[in-house]
Amino acid sequence: MKFLLFLLSLFNRSGCQIKNWFYKKKILIPKKAPLSVISVGSIAFGGTEKTPLVINLINYLINHGFKSALISRGYKGRWEKSGGILSDGKNILAHWEDSGDEPFMIAQNIPQAGIFIGKNRLLSCQKAKSLGYELAVLDDGFQHRRLHRDLDIVLYTPAEKTTFREPVSSLKRANILLMKKGADSQRKKRMMKRFPESTVFEYSVKNEGFFRLKDNQRQADEKLKGKKVLAFCGIARPERFISILREAGISPSFFFKFPDHYSYPKSSLEKIAEKFQKINAEAIITTEKDTLKIIHSESLKKIPAYYLKIGLEVENKFYTRISNLLQNWV
Repeated sequence: MKFLLFLLSLFNRSGCQIKNWFYKKKILIPKKAPLSVISVGSIAFGGTEKTPLVINLINYLINHGFKSALISRGYKGRWEKSGGILSDGKNILAHWEDSGDEPFMIAQNIPQAGIFIGKNRLLSCQKAKSLGYELAVLDDGFQHRRLHRDLDIVLYTPAEKTTFREPVSSLKRANILLMKKGADSQRKKRMMKRFPESTVFEYSVKNEGFFRLKDNQRQADEKLKGKKVLAFCGIARPERFISILREAGISPSFFFKFPDHYSYPKSSLEKIAEKFQKINAEAIITTEKDTLKIIHSESLKKIPAYYLKIGLEVENKFYTRISNLLQNWV
């Protein structure tokens, strides 16, 4: 699998370099949307905390009076090719299977945001504008060069071993670089020196608590400590999920790892339930994204189930920078 990912990385990086050369030489020109666009992206494949950042950012924009929309490809959703409107800012209009799991999770967290789905992001921006939206947050948009953006935000942590979609040198296109806080106190300074065109800020992942699946009520961490727990997830970097559980004092007795964006067919849910019984577990814990697919499961209906909600803490200067830019945009 690692070898296949390495080959995929080489293919993607080569393709991105060619594409970026065409844009640099202005042979290809990005198309301007009818509203201001903030892109949140990464040069890595999956698991870079883009979704929590998007939630933070859209909440910030809405709280400061800007009618804001999410523009998402809707990866692995039914609407990925055809496009669609998941939320008009008042109601969620479809299912996670239509939009993909991450846009649906964002819609649940920010009901007042418009959520527009589809590969044609320019068309989604046009739809958002026609419904009165002023700002668009483009999810996972760093490689989507066809659409002009007014601000490129990229999450990047040099210390982490991962597979890259494009060379690290591509970060010079970023207006803002967000780096996870680490033990190396000089890392931020090195990035600022290497990419003087970018403003560099730091962030950290925050455990926002464990919630009971059946009613979304928050539970005290202590309630789960010492319990015999079965954990599972279908995310890009499952080791991060386990790490947060252990930091909270929860050490799963068994852990199922499924592929990212896993849909959880009935057979998989039955497998989880059977393992729960076999090890005499007292509860199951998963991620917020995974709950979308299991919430109506008959197999898990009688099992005490919880999900972990995570967020990001970003330097206050990051939001000051966003605020200053907004004054010139809208």
